[in-house]
Amino acid sequence: MIRWLTALGLAALANPLRAETCRLALALAMDISTSVDANEDALQRQGLAAALVAPEVTEAFFSSPMPVALAVYEWSGRSTQRVILNWTMINTQADLLAAATTVQQSIRSDSSSATAMGYALAFGATLMQQAPPCLFQTIDLSGDGSNNDGYGPDSAYRHFPFQDTVVNGLVINAADFEGELYLIPFFENNVLHGSGAFLEIAQGFEDFERAMRRKLERELTGLQIGALQEGTRGQAPRKSTKHP
Repeated sequence: MIRWLTALGLAALANPLRAETCRLALALAMDISTSVDANEDALQRQGLAAALVAPEVTEAFFSSPMPVALAVYEWSGRSTQRVILNWTMINTQADLLAAATTVQQSIRSDSSSATAMGYALAFGATLMQQAPPCLFQTIDLSGDGSNNDGYGPDSAYRHFPFQDTVVNGLVINAADFEGELYLIPFFENNVLHGSGAFLEIAQGFEDFERAMRRKLERELTGLQIGALQEGTRGQAPRKSTKHP
């Protein structure tokens, strides 16, 4: 908690006129493109719901005196983005449990669309504009494929407001390890955005819950002090960290 209080103090000094109500606005984006079958979609939803209430993640949510604002959306084709959980302030464990239940009970809106990653990021940037005022903003993009529909992440970053937003990634690696050859580098070079951005890797959808737990814990407890320093926003991300 002392580390968070230090970060909050630095943020106040950096911009004393802002009246933040939370420390982090976190938007979680789930891939529902055609490469994700029904069983994999269920593993993703149930895995995210379970990760949100895992003991280490629950502890991370409440590791600071300031709460987290949480939103969840699903994405695939150019016109297929849907909010599953609208912005919810996580003030109590009951709030977190209710958010996890909403994700767990959600129903997939589409199963036949391509992978429009640029549109998914653009949707996230627009959603972030509706978030409560927070010290930091993070979009968390999960996916099992690279962009194959419409403009790519680079165009989204050029034309939508990402200057104050970090984008982290979660690669769902194929069982044949094809992802090692192209998907991981694609996320590293095209998706990660902002100071301190990082990549987490799930070895298949069965590993999604574990990877999501790791990523959430890191996002919720990381200070992201670099975002407070003048001139750091919009720089190329640091080299991603790959967990076994």
